[in-house]
Amino acid sequence: MTIFIGADHRGFELKDKLIEYLHEKNIRIEDLGNYQHDPQDDYPKFAKKVAQAVSQNFENYLGIVICGSGAGVDIAANRTAGIRCGLGFDVDQVRHFRENDHVNVLALAADYLDFEKAKALVDVFLEAQPKKEERFLRRIKQIDEPVK
Repeated sequence: MTIFIGADHRGFELKDKLIEYLHEKNIRIEDLGNYQHDPQDDYPKFAKKVAQAVSQNFENYLGIVICGSGAGVDIAANRTAGIRCGLGFDVDQVRHFRENDHVNVLALAADYLDFEKAKALVDVFLEAQPKKEERFLRRIKQIDEPVK
């Protein structure tokens, strides 16, 4: 499993801490930027890079995107076909959307999460596995179908 991560200036510090944390756990992680703190950078660039990377191999790639509110990167990532990004605030919520909604990119709100909470959200996101029962697969399929 490879984890792609990206963040704008408001998520930059949290991203760097999470990269170090995940490296300590021997989890393969690829940083897609920003690589230096730039107060003028824009979140869509990094969210799109992560989403595009994850979309290359849904079986083996997951993503984490971070900005101040988490909403901006969530919206930007979800514009990529096949990406199901969820904005996480609670470990039970993250477990639920990873298992039931097959979320493959986790959005985090750096302005509203401390590092310990962010670690817990990332841990459950990486540990939880999508459920394979027909009802969950049916719902995932319906996301991309036109409304009848």
